[in-house]
Amino acid sequence: MRTLTPAPLTAAAFAAFGDVLEASGEHRLINAGLCQRHHDRAGLDFGDAGRAGISIFLAEPRALPYSFDLIERHPEGSQAFLPMTEHPFLVIVAASPEATPQAFLTNGAQGINLHRGIWHGVLAPLHAPGLFAVVDRIGTTPNLEEHRYTAPWTVLAP
Repeated sequence: MRTLTPAPLTAAAFAAFGDVLEASGEHRLINAGLCQRHHDRAGLDFGDAGRAGISIFLAEPRALPYSFDLIERHPEGSQAFLPMTEHPFLVIVAASPEATPQAFLTNGAQGINLHRGIWHGVLAPLHAPGLFAVVDRIGTTPNLEEHRYTAPWTVLAP
């Protein structure tokens, strides 16, 4: 069996795949000092043939250990996942279909922005409801490529 153990999601560990979206680090106060603005946390990239759109995803919760054999990528645009609840979710990414995937576990207060063209697993919330706001490319040209592994990977509990 091919196994992965998820690492905590950090900006440094995830940098090759995308951006970690969280309210930490540098910020400025707005709204009469009552709100921290953590400015410009994700590089959105929608190519030349699309626009940004916000969709709502409601995904079935998964459990660890979690087995998967499918990864996908979006060659025409980045994709940001913003949880609408305070629950951790599992993030699976790979440099290519031939590379060993990596698994990350969010802390319940983080979202992610996958860079354009990054191979990744499907949305995998670990608690119900799996409710997410997703910012991605809306366009008329194809923007999904899928790869199935010949043998599944299993993500173990940390």
